[in-house]
Amino acid sequence: MNYSVRRLTRDDVDAYRAIRLEALTNHPEAFASSAEDFVLRSIPDLEGLLEKLVFLGAVLPGGELAGIMAYDRGQKREAHRGWLLQVYVKPAMRSTGCAKALLDAVIAHAQAEVLQLHLSVASHNEPALRLYQRAGFVIYGTDPRFQRVNGRFVDEHLMVRFFDKAPGKTEND
Repeated sequence: MNYSVRRLTRDDVDAYRAIRLEALTNHPEAFASSAEDFVLRSIPDLEGLLEKLVFLGAVLPGGELAGIMAYDRGQKREAHRGWLLQVYVKPAMRSTGCAKALLDAVIAHAQAEVLQLHLSVASHNEPALRLYQRAGFVIYGTDPRFQRVNGRFVDEHLMVRFFDKAPGKTEND
């Protein structure tokens, strides 16, 4: 499938709202936010979020979002760190290179600002773990029972990629 990767703006708020709600509804165990809380957020609030964070989207020729990833830079003493957030790719776009293209774009943006990029991912999400590990991220910890969704505990792996070291190297290597 054909798509392009670009930064989202406040003009993309409706498309962002639709894909984020899909992600939260269909994969509640993958996110700390819930669909029930998300639908309560106002359009101006979501426009503000799109301006505050760096949101990248995989956009299909018709303008529909096929995937999103957000990046946030730390502040003050954490200004050397960035965070990968709100990762979601529609099922039809999985295994097409879409997630890798989005991740590559986030990494390129982050490398110009920070020394390391962090993320958290559900420990059972093997496809995401493989994607992140191929991109040079390493697990540096696991948060057991990070959340409870539909009566089931979900552990989260904490991962990091250092830009000032070779991919896959940790502080102790």
